[in-house]
Amino acid sequence: MSPVHVTAEVLASKRIGAFQHVTLVAPGVGERFRPGAFVAVSVGTGGYHLARRAFWIHRVRPLGGYAATVTLVVEPRGEGTRWLATRQRGDRVEVTGPLGGRPFALPKEPVPVLLVGEGYAAAPLFALAERLRERDCPVNLVLGAPDEAHLLSALEARRTARAVTIASPLGAAVTVACEMISEPSPPALIVSTLISAAWIFSGEMTRLLGKASLAASSPPSAAGAGAGSAVQRATPKPVTAASAMAPATVPRRRLSLVIIFYLRC
Repeated sequence: MSPVHVTAEVLASKRIGAFQHVTLVAPGVGERFRPGAFVAVSVGTGGYHLARRAFWIHRVRPLGGYAATVTLVVEPRGEGTRWLATRQRGDRVEVTGPLGGRPFALPKEPVPVLLVGEGYAAAPLFALAERLRERDCPVNLVLGAPDEAHLLSALEARRTARAVTIASPLGAAVTVACEMISEPSPPALIVSTLISAAWIFSGEMTRLLGKASLAASSPPSAAGAGAGSAVQRATPKPVTAASAMAPATVPRRRLSLVIIFYLRC
């Protein structure tokens, strides 16, 4: 379904650790949502607008009499994210979405899945875990964070995934994921929303990627181009700048890796 541009109303805004959870009433956005989609938010008021900011959709759920409210996870870092984090109930913001040409595709049969995310970039994995659980897919969720304040919704994760592993400091999630991938029976599908590309293409992870099918996507952008990527079976892919880093002679394993990089605002 095509995205819509609406004037959304802030229904709730709650600080949890280092993040602000902003819940919006955005007619048409939640109804069109699929896991892996994001929205572009116009930040600023009074004729002064910064460039639009892109945020993964964390949750879509009924709340306060509304059928499909949209929750975003915001880490106030720059001027735009600080502006959105300070919006109060009843404030209005311009929102376009859901965006992402190819949100996470769901497997047609039950398979074990490993989800890996760090900090705020783990936001889209929660809705995906719920959908996978509905399809009887065993889900292991690895959440990375530099400290407890930057750990996203650990309690909520335990209600959704079969197993949850907390990895700290930042980057430790890669080590944990490598250990799981190296097991005799690795997960059939892997979805990663790690914050830094440097963690992905370093050391042991680089070696393991040589045995996997790699499909990389560009970061979410306000233009809505290229964000989101389908979870696919492990099949040969055209050579890209990322996949060219791995030796072509290494046999592929029966797993798939999707990397989604979150836009820092």
